[in-house]
Amino acid sequence: MIILDMGPLWLVLLLVRTQNVLALHQILKFMLSVFLLMHSLLQVSYTSWFLDAFNYAIAINMDVLNLSIGGPDYLDLPFVEKVWEITANNIIMVSAIGNDGPLYGTLNNPADQSDVIGVGGIDYSDHIASFSSRGMSTWEIPHGYGRVKPDVVAYGREIMGSKISTGCKQLSGTSVASPVVAGVVCLLVSIIPENRRKEILNPASMKQALVEGAAKLVGPNMYEQGAGRVDLLESFEILKSYQPRASIFPSILDYTNCPYTWPFCRQALYSGAMPVIFNATILNGMGVIGYVQSPPTWHPSTEEGNLLRIHFTYSEVIWPWTGYLALHMQIKEEGAHFSGVIEGNVTVRIFSPPAQGEKTARTSTCVLQLKLNVVPTPPRSKRILWDQFHSIKYPPGYIPRDSLDVRNDILDWHGDHLHTNFHIMFNMLRDAGYYVETLGSPFTCFDASHYGTLLLVDLEDEYFQEEIEKLRDDVINTGLGLAVFAEWYNVDTMVKMRFFDDNTRSWWTPVTGGANIPALNDLLEPFGIAFGDKILNGDFSVDGEHSRYASGTDIVRFPRDGYIHSFPFLDSSESGATQNVLLNSGMNKADSPILGLLDAGEGHIAVYGDSNCLDSSHMVTNCYWLLRKILDFTGSNIKDPVLFSESAKQDVPLYEDDNRLPSRRTDVNYTLYSAVTGKDLICRSDSRFEVWGTKGYNLHVRGRNKIMPGHHVIDLGRGLNSTFGSSRSTRPKFTKKRKGDSLGNRYFSLLYRDELDVPELVASHWVVPAIVAVTGFVLILSIWRIHHKRRRRRRSASGRLANL
Repeated sequence: MIILDMGPLWLVLLLVRTQNVLALHQILKFMLSVFLLMHSLLQVSYTSWFLDAFNYAIAINMDVLNLSIGGPDYLDLPFVEKVWEITANNIIMVSAIGNDGPLYGTLNNPADQSDVIGVGGIDYSDHIASFSSRGMSTWEIPHGYGRVKPDVVAYGREIMGSKISTGCKQLSGTSVASPVVAGVVCLLVSIIPENRRKEILNPASMKQALVEGAAKLVGPNMYEQGAGRVDLLESFEILKSYQPRASIFPSILDYTNCPYTWPFCRQALYSGAMPVIFNATILNGMGVIGYVQSPPTWHPSTEEGNLLRIHFTYSEVIWPWTGYLALHMQIKEEGAHFSGVIEGNVTVRIFSPPAQGEKTARTSTCVLQLKLNVVPTPPRSKRILWDQFHSIKYPPGYIPRDSLDVRNDILDWHGDHLHTNFHIMFNMLRDAGYYVETLGSPFTCFDASHYGTLLLVDLEDEYFQEEIEKLRDDVINTGLGLAVFAEWYNVDTMVKMRFFDDNTRSWWTPVTGGANIPALNDLLEPFGIAFGDKILNGDFSVDGEHSRYASGTDIVRFPRDGYIHSFPFLDSSESGATQNVLLNSGMNKADSPILGLLDAGEGHIAVYGDSNCLDSSHMVTNCYWLLRKILDFTGSNIKDPVLFSESAKQDVPLYEDDNRLPSRRTDVNYTLYSAVTGKDLICRSDSRFEVWGTKGYNLHVRGRNKIMPGHHVIDLGRGLNSTFGSSRSTRPKFTKKRKGDSLGNRYFSLLYRDELDVPELVASHWVVPAIVAVTGFVLILSIWRIHHKRRRRRRSASGRLANL
């Protein structure tokens, strides 16, 4: 058997009972040249290099391949598809999960692929190494949930290894832990009789032996340790009597087992919530290809289990060796007051074609054990809805890091999910008694009457016109709270962040800023709120709480009678420099509005120009104290006396002209990255069951796609924001109120009046369309009557001529 280890830290080639010495020499020579070339180019590597090495591994019928290298681009299809080809050829690939810990959502490819054994690192005290990357995988966002990764962990800190020249040295990293597992795999293979090795040994059966035999560590959760520390002896016992079968990993989902099943164990299920999604992996040790024989089935252990409704999405074809089984779980309406534990099993039957020499298909029943906590539906004020749908990350686009002071990690690639780089914030909200749900579909796909606050943090996508209209109605009439944490946006700075990518041999430029401020301004325009294009940096304090404002933006529009807080900051938008440079340049600070609070009809709105203080990736100081005060206001109308002091109240509206607001980039094809632009509005499987496959609540099918800026828009709105033109921006135009305004002008300018007249807002939903409809009907009836009289006159005239 041959094992090949590829990586910049270890270049080890082991030969175990091989008969091909010439192949060993060739591989060693080839890999040594690749290794030296990688180091000569400061460890820059190209996809083509790996494709050549992988093809060579397939050609010589290699058994085990270790890869101590990886990256965040899971959409590098030539690389990913070649990894599929590697495993489909029965080569067991072991790969390091990455050294981007302790940050979450930092799994490297290909270790995050389900058919690859992904390895994390621990120290000799069985603690997760701080450098070891954490899950979950982010391929499935926004319409699903990530897989459990890593698969296993192994010792990877201060491991003794050989120097390239002579002697030994200590090495640390998941690049070290991965070859340890590759060595374990080789030892496990050796226990299988050689005449049965091809029948039993494959990437799925080996992963089954490793994850089922692993020793679970006390403390780390499943997105830190996977199945646990690799255990050679336990895995040996499994393989010793192994018969080809399919299984589910993990095989147990126990919401009462904290902290291992974090984040699921941190928040119980309840009626009326968005589906809780769990993404399990199907391991098919029976063959490289398999099929789901019949849909998965939920088998409750007790009568209470019938309160749980599960919808399944899954791989109908399992190739190579693995597939997915996603559980979308909701508590039925009759369980709104139930409190307790629901237990049961989910079963799914898998079959594979007969192996060589067999006449019948191989079949196996997989079992996933569930144990779920259920609580009564919490009050509306304590329910928060997190917008995941409008978040874009790398890949596929170059989405820049939110804090421009971070120069060593320029890509925003951690998922921007509650359970990745916002996991500390999620834990804080749970500790504060809030229940947080995730929305992976448009705003039309949730019922606003169930939620106290819609939380929008660091969003990069566009918005459907229907979303803008619905959100306005949700806030003004339904009483939904809205909390917005924006980010920097400056076109000149984006242009300066352009760089040449050696791998793709092309120039990369940001598709948007830290957030998509032009789109966000469209969303907030019905409320008279807009952000600018400054890039502000500095420190400030409110009521003894100190915070860092890191590359945030400013507020340039805000209605009268709202509350605005301004602080002196440095503006780096013109120079494109970081604050460290500006501090040495002697530039003066200027007061800039960054926090705004507003009562809007029945609802409450809070906007803040920076999200870095909520993001655990590169946080300097957190602003959880501010988030709690904001949620008290938006969800329960509890007004902090400092934030709502009379000195902060606006006597006149803050207003910036349209032509001075940030504009969209016209040189970027946004349809390549957006879930909105050029796409159909539809509620997907992460929304409530009753609206799946539709456009959402109270919307008829309209068959309209989002139009890119600069193109004509066919307006299908219902009155509000229905003045789209063909200008460069798709932002609807609002006018300020003047004397003698007509009803139509009053309709489009309510937020610049002396006060918000909610009854008029409600009435205008049907008054204006009704007037237009009645007027049109009367006009059509008049034209028809005139036309009918003329026809009668012509007929009588022709009759008289005939008589003559």
